[in-house]
Amino acid sequence: MSGRLDLRRGTVVATDPLVVEIDGERRSAWADEGLLGPMREGDEVVVNAAALDLGLGSGGFDVVHVNLTRGLGGGMEGDAHVMKLNYTSLQHPVDPVEGEKPLDSNGKSTQRPLTAAERRAVPVAVLPLHGHLAPAAWAAAQARPGLRVGYVQTAGGALPGSFSRDVAELRARGLLSGHITAAPSYGGEHEALSIVGALDAAASVLGWDAVVVGPGPGIIGSDTEFGHGGMAALESAHAALSLRRSTILSPRLSSADPRERHRGLSHHTATVLDLLLAPVTVAVPEGFEIDATGRHRLASVPVDLTGYAASGLPTCTMGRPLVDDPLFFEAPLAVGALLASADGTGAP
Repeated sequence: MSGRLDLRRGTVVATDPLVVEIDGERRSAWADEGLLGPMREGDEVVVNAAALDLGLGSGGFDVVHVNLTRGLGGGMEGDAHVMKLNYTSLQHPVDPVEGEKPLDSNGKSTQRPLTAAERRAVPVAVLPLHGHLAPAAWAAAQARPGLRVGYVQTAGGALPGSFSRDVAELRARGLLSGHITAAPSYGGEHEALSIVGALDAAASVLGWDAVVVGPGPGIIGSDTEFGHGGMAALESAHAALSLRRSTILSPRLSSADPRERHRGLSHHTATVLDLLLAPVTVAVPEGFEIDATGRHRLASVPVDLTGYAASGLPTCTMGRPLVDDPLFFEAPLAVGALLASADGTGAP
């Protein structure tokens, strides 16, 4: 049974970072301004206080539900009529990328549907958590400059597309060519109603050469075999396999996680490998071996950990710096390098 919303009224006292005062207490907060509009000092807001009160780590802040001062009567633009967050109080219309005109063999938009033979098959890298995104994108760009790699955001972590600082940084540097949020995620540059639809549109509508697909920041978990955000990788891999795409799995590895279940090969990835209905390629850093249950293909890939450490991109995971947990970063570096050399319909 779900709990009721913990909604409280407060006042914005700072905007960078956002701080809301509730009953005399100043509390860290976050607002999805793309959905709610801008926040200004003095604005009266209603926040959801559940995460901060529970002392959650990555979600330890209040989330603005509505801006009572300037967020009412915002209105809708355009003629979109398909809803994201449908049947919730935050439902809003979007234009699905699946409905946009596809590109023909000459790269021109066409009104007619593409045949199966005309659809571009591009390789897909499946990420277990958001911390793999920056290393994977960086490694792909180093291995093949000019490669158009885009990101499809799924469930499993934060759902708002605007929440990720990594995506903004990677887009600014040209290391990502675009950002699709697939339902129930929302707020990316493009909206998709399904992961399959997002992966297909990435190639046939947006013209990407490769795709990385995975959850937003702040993976969820219940300390059980199946009840965690890492299971999103199973759905993502099956979506890529259903489209007959070359599918590369980024394993969650760690040399320093204090939890035994995540050291070496995380139980998150081990479970996904066991449940997959068809083989995938698992990229591992050179010198590291895993048991891929005998069905999956292992690819050992040399990685440039020193180069990534000097890139200025994120080098910390759950409070552990790269120097303390190099294996965590080596896994997505291997995946990105392999993605750059992969064929869309065959093995890398």
